[in-house]
Amino acid sequence: MTGKMKITRKTIAGLIISFMCVGMVCGQKAERQQVRIGNKLYKDEKYTEAEIAYRKSMDVNPRSIEGTYDLGNALYRQQKFPEAAEQYRRLVDQKERLLDEDRPRNARRMAQVYHNLGNIGMNTALAARNAGDVGASNQEYIKSIEAYKESLRLHPHDDETRYNLALAQKLLQDQQNEDPQPQQDPQNNEEQQEQPQPQEDQPQKTREDQSQNEQMSEDNAQQILDAFLQDEKDTQEKMKQAQEQQQRRRTDKQW
Repeated sequence: MTGKMKITRKTIAGLIISFMCVGMVCGQKAERQQVRIGNKLYKDEKYTEAEIAYRKSMDVNPRSIEGTYDLGNALYRQQKFPEAAEQYRRLVDQKERLLDEDRPRNARRMAQVYHNLGNIGMNTALAARNAGDVGASNQEYIKSIEAYKESLRLHPHDDETRYNLALAQKLLQDQQNEDPQPQQDPQNNEEQQEQPQPQEDQPQKTREDQSQNEQMSEDNAQQILDAFLQDEKDTQEKMKQAQEQQQRRRTDKQW
């Protein structure tokens, strides 16, 4: 006579935990698979398709650190800068936890996050300047500078970031010199208006000359920005290849 198995609360709890573990393992496998697909597409410069794969990995695990980072990079490559910045800021919000977990490894990743945020700020600053909003442009340059500085705090020997920081500081300084906006006291301003202004002996530039100089300045800034963004593309490709090699050597750990 076959005896009946007694089902206890402990047995039920064990079964639930077993099912949960199986689900987690399957989820992690699906997440890693989509990330691998995205990485291959990214390497082939198919950034739109890579974005789709990374988003699928995020559907499986919305808190995926690697998926968030890779998705930000794919968006960045498509020049979807606001969307890329959103993904990078999600990582910035978790910076302290990531550094506590594995500082040597995650510090390098976070340095690249801040580096890209600096580049996005540079692009946004130039766009604002071209649109005639110098105030917004100055603020974006300042944000960009702070992002580069934070990147260098995490990875002090990155020459690319150091160069971009110097460039952002120079463009901000040049812009402030071209478009000074001094704060004047109203009383002093009235006094200056009452006083006769001396005649200039030197010939003044015409509006046409000023417009040409401003256009040259904007064109030069655009050329500089395009040049360093191209450098960034080459640099990140090398970093991506190095990361893939590291993942092949350490398949038990995922970012």
